[in-house]
Amino acid sequence: MKSEPDGRWAGAGYAVAAYGWWGLAPAYWKLLSDVPSLEVVASRVVWSLVFTVPLVLGLGRAGELREVLGDRKRRLALCGSGALIAVNWGIFIWAVQVGRIVEASFGYFLNPLVSIALGVVFLGEHMKRSQLAALGLAAAGVGVLGAGTGAAPWIPLALAGSFSLYGLLRKLTRVSSLVGLTIETALIAPGALAFLGWGAAHGQSHILGGESRTSLLLALSGVVTAFPLMWFARAARRLPLSTLGFIQYLAPTLSAVLAVAFYGESFGEARAVALLLIWTGIAVFSLDSARAPRRAIPEPIAVPPK
Repeated sequence: MKSEPDGRWAGAGYAVAAYGWWGLAPAYWKLLSDVPSLEVVASRVVWSLVFTVPLVLGLGRAGELREVLGDRKRRLALCGSGALIAVNWGIFIWAVQVGRIVEASFGYFLNPLVSIALGVVFLGEHMKRSQLAALGLAAAGVGVLGAGTGAAPWIPLALAGSFSLYGLLRKLTRVSSLVGLTIETALIAPGALAFLGWGAAHGQSHILGGESRTSLLLALSGVVTAFPLMWFARAARRLPLSTLGFIQYLAPTLSAVLAVAFYGESFGEARAVALLLIWTGIAVFSLDSARAPRRAIPEPIAVPPK
């Protein structure tokens, strides 16, 4: 049997692998820039379902799958969370395709702080002064970001909002990560299949009529979605939530570095100031969590938007 330290080292490895992949995921979606983002999302939904169903059955989770499908409340909740994650995927993939990865990364820096606010509004959780200060700093960062671009920073706000609402629904729905993803994709797959069928009927299908490389990348989107999810699940069993909550910032950090270093996106003074304010808010919240380890903290979301 593994000792606790060994288990935590393994958990840290899985967490870094999962969040590292999510941080570098824009490079994958960038390869599909010639495919409309809606088609990429629809393909991702369908191929995720194709991959996760046999995986769930192979791992002996059929009983849980039947149990959740037989529960009307959980089906409705997962239908809602499936719609939210599809919206989140769509905005993120579109942002990657049009060269706005840095803005998208801001959404995932903001996400944990938005989750705190939703916990207060919908779950009646108490917010301490330090958490209010963290949210205030993050809000100031968003304001600086908007002022610097001369427009509302809708991409980070939409990504953080949709993913935080998704996390709220999943927090309230008793289901494991993999089975939840399987049911979510199953519930929204009919719409995705209808969209792909319409495209095929009008000669606009990239998976059927496109280059073999593009077809392969679209088909592999299910694997790309499920594998980091499994790594995350293994990490979550071995690590405290506070540790996972810290490691999650690896993903948006890598995405921002990738955007600037490899895709030539501008960072600029306004974005630097905004990120500094948001990171200060994150630091305030993290220090507060470290001082009160037994207090409940926002749970990292199992399913990534990327």
